[in-house]
Amino acid sequence: MAGAATGPLLLGAFAGCLSILAARELIGASPVLTAWLKTSFEPLRRARAEGYLPTSAERVRLALVGGLAAIAGGWYLGGPVVGLTLASVSPLLAGYTVNRSRGRYRRAVEKSLPDVARAIADGLSAGHSPRGALGAVSVSLEGPSATEFLRVRHALDLGHPTSLAVRDLAERFRSQRVDAFATALVSQRTAGGDLAALLRRFADGAAERDRVAEDARSATAQARFTGYLVVAMPVGGALFVELIAPGFLGSIRGSTPAMILLGLAAALQATGFVAISKLAKVGEY
Repeated sequence: MAGAATGPLLLGAFAGCLSILAARELIGASPVLTAWLKTSFEPLRRARAEGYLPTSAERVRLALVGGLAAIAGGWYLGGPVVGLTLASVSPLLAGYTVNRSRGRYRRAVEKSLPDVARAIADGLSAGHSPRGALGAVSVSLEGPSATEFLRVRHALDLGHPTSLAVRDLAERFRSQRVDAFATALVSQRTAGGDLAALLRRFADGAAERDRVAEDARSATAQARFTGYLVVAMPVGGALFVELIAPGFLGSIRGSTPAMILLGLAAALQATGFVAISKLAKVGEY
């Protein structure tokens, strides 16, 4: 009995692998489709690499691609109801993916600010002006911070005032830490003082804050993992029961009270997942 029940599952998995390979070959054989998919996913790549905010048309196209993939995958796995349900939430997933990518970009730049401040302070100590030190700092950086301060350098090369370039940087991020960094740079033009020493104090304070936040995340890692595990246990349990007794999930779909309870449980699980995710953001704002 167990072998007879396992055979269809293995055949279904094999058919799914073949369908993925066939879709890949179809996409590779059609340059127009390949170009369209590449254009659709380009805003997502730029959001991760440049902190780019997609336009409304780009968001619609990304949601359309996700919706089509959700319909195809959901229809294959669970029928039209599952496919249409997944398609209805795909625009939300697309927006979440873009926002998450931009959030990672912002946090990467924030974490690099101590190194940026020290590099500018070293440039000032070497005899550069604040404008020259700010323009040259992108050479010693990597990743998102290099991209962002290269943008600042281009603005300075085009003749923008230093204060305007720094304020544009702060407005793009709307972050307390970037605002503090921009205030430290601009304050020297109005109040004077030792800007190099101020930037080094800012770097030390920001680095200490990052260290404390990392210690807090390390101390709560086990608790957060346990919370995520508890949230995922019902789904894993249901799949395990389905493997032992095929038809279990089908019997639930045939009962209205069971579906109502299942919907309430799914809503509570989703609420718990969101709450744990919010609590897990140690030191982020």
